[in-house]
Amino acid sequence: MLQTAAIFAVGFVMRPVGAWAMGIYADHRGRKAGLTLSVSLMCFGSLLIAFAPTYAQVGIVSPAILLIARVIQGLSLGGEYGSSATYLSEMAGRERRGFWSSFQYVTIIGGQLTALALLVSLQSAFGEAAMESWGWRLAFGAGAALAVVVFFIRRRLDETLSYENVAKVVDRPKSSGRSLFRDHPREAFLVIALTAGGTLAFYAYTTYMQKFLANTSGFDRATASRIMTVALGLFMLWQPLAGLLSDRIGRRRMLIFFGTCGVLFTYPIFSTLEQTRDPVTAFALVLAALVIVTGYTSINAVVKAELFPSHIRALGVALPFAIANTLFGGTAEAVALWLKDIGHERWFYIYVTVVIACSLLVYVRMRETKTTSQILED
Repeated sequence: MLQTAAIFAVGFVMRPVGAWAMGIYADHRGRKAGLTLSVSLMCFGSLLIAFAPTYAQVGIVSPAILLIARVIQGLSLGGEYGSSATYLSEMAGRERRGFWSSFQYVTIIGGQLTALALLVSLQSAFGEAAMESWGWRLAFGAGAALAVVVFFIRRRLDETLSYENVAKVVDRPKSSGRSLFRDHPREAFLVIALTAGGTLAFYAYTTYMQKFLANTSGFDRATASRIMTVALGLFMLWQPLAGLLSDRIGRRRMLIFFGTCGVLFTYPIFSTLEQTRDPVTAFALVLAALVIVTGYTSINAVVKAELFPSHIRALGVALPFAIANTLFGGTAEAVALWLKDIGHERWFYIYVTVVIACSLLVYVRMRETKTTSQILED
């Protein structure tokens, strides 16, 4: 499991590269073009995994193909976040920007939920032996097929008015990594800082939580999957409601809610789950964790988009986020499993709490982006 988590983390290492390259591409060629390219890369990476030969067939070439596929997927996701966050924020009206941008995490959670539902279905239909032998390929094949559908949907999207306006300016400033950190250093480092606690909590409460329920709490895999499937379903439905709330009370208060509750309750939730053998109790605790992180997930995209002007918005959202996501989100599972392996699993709960606390300091001191939004000036 540690080796698998390491391969998972490799994809995150490529996200800053993808965010840099595709963020610049989306700023230069348009949000629609960036979204189309990112889903094309994801389709290709999923197909590589689905049809990769086994180790018995080609030896070391097999894990090499898997690694290449994860690199391609990392490049795709690095660019996807900036393009989609920017597109949703720019297309939304001023009064409902938090509500509409929250649908980015609806799709992210929807992807996790679909994957879990598919996993449960495949486990029920074929059993563990078949899943380990060949059944897992079906999931990646399904992902590639969905990517093809999304490709054609994105080809029909309208471009945002913000991009069209800035594209008309002949001598507009260029989007580049150098100009981002030279001209907008405060905003770039603010994105890194406010993302660190949120992305770590998100992956701890979602991706790692399912393994935690099986490895530490002692639930069988099917029960752990069912708990997470129902919890993530409710989590997904809350995102627009929380986004709508941010349109009323502001983004900063939502982030402070997440930071405060994350610091107070992360350790108690995980330590209580250690001893929990009742599925209903486990479900309630997981649900509580997901309610907490909703304060971040529902509005983090619009917060970042509101910090940057149009000509560098996609890169400004994508690159700092990808850096923080690589350092904290992508490594969450590997860190948790390593600490468990050396006999100090509770150190992970402390680690998550401390990182959230650092982000909370930023939330308390940052300005309210709803009233100082750069998008309002477009």
